[in-house]
Amino acid sequence: MKNLFSIGELSKLQNISRQTLIFYDKIGLFRPAYTDPDNGYRYYSSSQLDYLDTICIMKRIGFSLNEIKAHMKSFRIENSIAALRKQLSTINHQIEELQMIKNRVEHRCLQLEHSISIRDCSDIVSIEEVSPQYILLQKVTEPYTLEMLSIATKECFVRSSKEQLPIFFQSGAIVPYERILRGRYTEASFAFLSIEKSDNIDGVLELPKGRCVFTYHTGDYLSIGRSYERILEYCRIHHFNIVSDSYEFAINDYLSTADESEYITKILFYIA
Repeated sequence: MKNLFSIGELSKLQNISRQTLIFYDKIGLFRPAYTDPDNGYRYYSSSQLDYLDTICIMKRIGFSLNEIKAHMKSFRIENSIAALRKQLSTINHQIEELQMIKNRVEHRCLQLEHSISIRDCSDIVSIEEVSPQYILLQKVTEPYTLEMLSIATKECFVRSSKEQLPIFFQSGAIVPYERILRGRYTEASFAFLSIEKSDNIDGVLELPKGRCVFTYHTGDYLSIGRSYERILEYCRIHHFNIVSDSYEFAINDYLSTADESEYITKILFYIA
């Protein structure tokens, strides 16, 4: 039709799909200037092009379709400034969150790359001076099975997501020393996630600076007893006094491999 664009022509001109234009019509966001009553074909006027540009730009900036629809009802410069300032705050928050995620992913990549070298020395027991670190705790319920530990770990992840806590993508478990002495190596009392130092967060435990004995366990979790026996024997021979429960840090686990033979767990005790 004269001075009108068909939906196909507008689609090509604006680089937007026909389905999107039809959807915008249905929700009342961007309706055609004329709809043929006989065949239902939609036609758009040249004066509508700027309006559609505004919608596309706002969508790219991050406004929802409902926000755009509401904004276009009071389309004035003052309202545009207010809307853009509000969106700018949202974008800045998203940038901060993405930067935090980027740092966590970089940390995880380095950790996994380091795990490749660990596999060749997983039977070694060593001593290290650890710096303070923080863990977000979730209690494991009786009977302290691996299933209960898995549930507690999931609860930890869910909480961190809901509350947007600054966790690292690393899980772990605390196994009471007295259970280890009884050979109950997999009966953890707490699951945990490594987390940045944060104020006013319940359930965060600070692991202090101190001298620790550690080893790496390679393989499925059910076989971790052999690594505990190795580290306990080392402490007996060298007359080290274990003064803490066991802290197990998952270096390589189900989050990075489906092959349990590739699992790597760092076992750590504080010693005196």
